[in-house]
Amino acid sequence: MPAMIETHLPRCCSPLDDHWPFTQPLAGVQLISTHFDPGRLDEGDYTAAGVPLVRGVAKRQAEHLAGRVCAREALYRVTGVASVPAVGEDRAPQWPAQVSGSITHGQGWAAAIVAPARHWRGLGLDVERLLSSERAERLVGEILTADELVRIADLSPEQRAWRISLTFSLKESLFKALYPLVLTRFYFQDAELLSLDTAQQTARLRLIIDLGEEWPAGSELGGYYAELDGQILSLLAIAA
Repeated sequence: MPAMIETHLPRCCSPLDDHWPFTQPLAGVQLISTHFDPGRLDEGDYTAAGVPLVRGVAKRQAEHLAGRVCAREALYRVTGVASVPAVGEDRAPQWPAQVSGSITHGQGWAAAIVAPARHWRGLGLDVERLLSSERAERLVGEILTADELVRIADLSPEQRAWRISLTFSLKESLFKALYPLVLTRFYFQDAELLSLDTAQQTARLRLIIDLGEEWPAGSELGGYYAELDGQILSLLAIAA
């Protein structure tokens, strides 16, 4: 599928990139990213890109625009149609029925991932800035379960901050991947990180609550992660 990388590219965005950051490839999946600068956002960028305007400060507008531009390109590569996912009442992107997708944005970086639904039922992509040790310890009780806290008890402050940051991101990705399938909100304490393979940069997570007959408590899912410019990127992909 030919790329449209330079078509209607907002001035606040760098040229689109299709670099795959994870150690394992996933069949049929397109991941498109861009760097964005809110200071270069122009009023005409939304119209030129065919993205509906959102209200908010420049940072909010720029990250939304950048994410939707990435989603448009990823959708074009998968479906041949350069559409922009709308925002649903639950604020989640509304993807065409034949695909699964996810959008994320962090510190000046945005990305979207799209794949045919016949291959992947759910996709969750999340980028998070690495937490400082002080902030990680303030948030740890909200992010980690009691069992997860035991597993990091012997780590150094820096290792603990890294693990808490990664767990936060993986659980965000888990929610993004599963929520469209179960349509039930769940939270950080409703899943746990079981294990990491640091060589392969993969993870195993387990649900602690029931999310319907297909996803009972105890269900395990695999995830992937990578580090990018001081941020952690994680992915949960649920095969069809």
